[in-house]
Amino acid sequence: MKIALIGYGKMGKAIEAIAITRGHAVILRLDADSSAADWQQLAGADAAIEFTQPDAAIENMKRCFALGVPVVVGTTGWLGQLSAITDACNTSNGSLLWASNFSIGVQIFMAINRKLAELMNPQPAYTVEMEEVHHTQKIDAPSGTAITLADDIVQRVARLEDWRSIDKKISKPLTTSSLDILSKRIDAVPGTHTVSYNSDIDSIDITHTAHSRLGFATGAVVAAEFLHGKKGVFTMQDLLQL
Repeated sequence: MKIALIGYGKMGKAIEAIAITRGHAVILRLDADSSAADWQQLAGADAAIEFTQPDAAIENMKRCFALGVPVVVGTTGWLGQLSAITDACNTSNGSLLWASNFSIGVQIFMAINRKLAELMNPQPAYTVEMEEVHHTQKIDAPSGTAITLADDIVQRVARLEDWRSIDKKISKPLTTSSLDILSKRIDAVPGTHTVSYNSDIDSIDITHTAHSRLGFATGAVVAAEFLHGKKGVFTMQDLLQL
């Protein structure tokens, strides 16, 4: 496949390395300084992989739709506009695969999280909280992965009304109707997510810890391979059949 990279930071470079080892050619690297002529070259790609910033991702996806280029999007922080982007993709007969996290391990972790939430739904003695830790360059908080985990829990645990972001650890949730998410930013941490169920009797914790960006990069390239030749909007759950 001929792959275009939209965003060429640390993640873009990691994706490039994985794509080459899997036999693909990276034909274009686009960033905020790219010209209109640079963007026109995108039409020659079999797929684009987009890792930029939330304020740029929407326009980048629309550019891909207009040029008929399937796009894999790993940028987070834009999902409030998912419905509009889905409509734009379908209207243009485009192809989109988005994920809050492309790590296959994280996707399995998310499936475990959904199952655990179902099991804990009839157990009102337990409160739920989450902690996520990322590198200091990550702008959005909570992380997109944390929001996905939280939304999946809230949908399955009837006593929870919503999740909320907190800026420091509290001894007990102020209310059992919300899921608290504590976000931390520490140098050189690729990403750790922990979901905790706590009662007076015991606690149940599940944790995913990323050791490098390679898991995210590999998943993004696999997603591009999956999307090639397809039309519509997909997620990693479609790819992994979870």
